[in-house]
Amino acid sequence: MARIFPESSRSVSLAKKYGYDSWLVSRFLEYVPDVEGFLGKMESPPTRYIRVNTLKTSKEALADRLRLKGFRLQETVIPEVLAVKESPLPLGATNEYLLGHYYIQDLGSCMAVEALDVGEGQLVLDMAAAPGGKTSFMAQRMKNTGAIMALEPSERRIKSLTFNLNRLGVYNTSVCAMDGGMSESLGIKFDRVLLDAPCSCEGVIAKDPTRKTDHRPEDIDYCSQRQARLIESAIKVAKPGGLIVYSTCSFAPEENEMTIDKIIRMFDNLTLEPMKHGNEGLTMFGGTEFDPSLSNTRRFYPHVHDTTGFFVARLRIRN
Repeated sequence: MARIFPESSRSVSLAKKYGYDSWLVSRFLEYVPDVEGFLGKMESPPTRYIRVNTLKTSKEALADRLRLKGFRLQETVIPEVLAVKESPLPLGATNEYLLGHYYIQDLGSCMAVEALDVGEGQLVLDMAAAPGGKTSFMAQRMKNTGAIMALEPSERRIKSLTFNLNRLGVYNTSVCAMDGGMSESLGIKFDRVLLDAPCSCEGVIAKDPTRKTDHRPEDIDYCSQRQARLIESAIKVAKPGGLIVYSTCSFAPEENEMTIDKIIRMFDNLTLEPMKHGNEGLTMFGGTEFDPSLSNTRRFYPHVHDTTGFFVARLRIRN
């Protein structure tokens, strides 16, 4: 069940100032560093990022073309990702975008693929693939070799997934109309499994301010139950020695550390591996202590990392 904390004068004041339901701000006060800086940052549109599609161009060639159009770009900690500081055109309205030379994708989202450490010739499963940003990033890191199985249960979202893969020149990926929870029925073991789990989307409040008041504790409960089912499926289809990356765009510990803590207690062949970027994950929430290795998970906050909100866990299947 989603943890609810008593209101305080501070939570009520911040909720009123920034337009949130106070129960949500009371939760943020339990685990978000510099809550007022966090809430203030989410009042502004998030920084825009583009991921260079190296299947079709190089970073240098794309940057040169966009700068000639008047774009101002900045490097980030992921080589293929550029921050767009100024643009004379909408990012989706350039010839380069239409030709598939780049994909509009938040830096935090790209961290999940960075953590997955995909390589040429591998067999990879993307359990919740649409709209295809992470799938196509994996394909370019794999140089279109090996094979990716991209699962998506929604027919409507499959259309956007296949459109994006085609535009970006991805041809090592098969799209399957299937819920990720059914992945064991494929009868395949994978070198890498990505589960970018459906979540309550707390991390994208800057893009969707309705989440300030439309969000409910029941949303967290529903998502965490679904996520537990999906990650259990992910573990069952990963090869010994393989990697699973679990990610969400939520801040809720119930969807993040609590889900991972439960799964590593359920399976005795999992190791949580550290990552280079992000804040350490929580090892306690609401009086509940987690396994100390949860510090190896990573949180990305808008006011700290200049991303939308994101959580990433990297799980190794021990031989």
